[in-house]
Amino acid sequence: MKVARYFSNDDIRETEIPKPEIGPGEFLVKVKRSGICGSDILEYYRKAKMKKLGVDSLILGHEIAGEIVEKSETIKHLRVGDRVFVSHHVPCFECHYCKQGHHTACDLLHNTNFDPGGFAEYVRIPKINIEKKGVYVLDKNVSYEEAVFIEPLGCVCRAQRLANIKKGLTVLILGCGASGLLHIKLAKLRGAKKVIATDINEFRLKKALEFGADEIFNANVDLPEEIKKINKYRLADIVIVCTGALSAANQALDSASPGSKIIFFAVPEPWIFLNVPINKYWRNEITIMTSYGAAPEDLDEAYNWILSKRINVVDLITHRFPLSKAGEAFKVVCEAADSIKVILEMD
Repeated sequence: MKVARYFSNDDIRETEIPKPEIGPGEFLVKVKRSGICGSDILEYYRKAKMKKLGVDSLILGHEIAGEIVEKSETIKHLRVGDRVFVSHHVPCFECHYCKQGHHTACDLLHNTNFDPGGFAEYVRIPKINIEKKGVYVLDKNVSYEEAVFIEPLGCVCRAQRLANIKKGLTVLILGCGASGLLHIKLAKLRGAKKVIATDINEFRLKKALEFGADEIFNANVDLPEEIKKINKYRLADIVIVCTGALSAANQALDSASPGSKIIFFAVPEPWIFLNVPINKYWRNEITIMTSYGAAPEDLDEAYNWILSKRINVVDLITHRFPLSKAGEAFKVVCEAADSIKVILEMD
């Protein structure tokens, strides 16, 4: 079968590998659509993983939707022909972290995946992914393209649930890529009084307005002062960082009002450290949080938003490429010019 093999952001090669063979309790998915995530182009992260594994390349891709084409006889609740979304990571639900609600800190979640990766014609779904609530049979009204967004929207749902975004709050979103735009849509649905968005890309800022932002600013402005002008001299109640740029992280620290929460949905490189004005934060009870990935309850929420059509996700897709042009697709994502969501079409 054909796969797109990742060597670096500018070196993606279509190669052939054997189609995976399923074992007891497993099934095989013919991938129909696969989204390219912003994390797929974190080159430092990918190269560190390759070094750890002792390999020169990876088969990435975790935002997949497809059709079951083979299944073990022991699987009774799924059928060949079922259209599915499959989560690449699943928590154990039994460890200390899961019991405390931190499912995405679970060791199992960090060590599960499907085989070989979503940038392939077929993926084998391990038994553990099925047993731990990682498989969603799609309603007939949910398209493959919509299903690609279950995982990224699930990550957004988790962050906003942790931050407790609710009616009446001013929400600042730094970075208007796919995740930032999903944050805008969901924050409005959760009742945010005002959603402010920033980016350095004018195309994405226009999309932010189109998708519900009340105010937009180029990230190069004096952001705290601009927020005060439009928000009755107050800063933001919730700040969501959706870019790894250090400048955005520092803006977040400067844009938080007393009693607010800053949630790092994206972070700078591992060797970057932030200078936090801790005395000021202590006096004003400002909370700094992080959010990583999505747990099953977050995927459930995302699926229901998509199924109900209350969040239109397909309008975020700006580019579609066949698997054979995955290299071009990665180039578009890396350039981040007039792109939002880029997906690979396998059929």
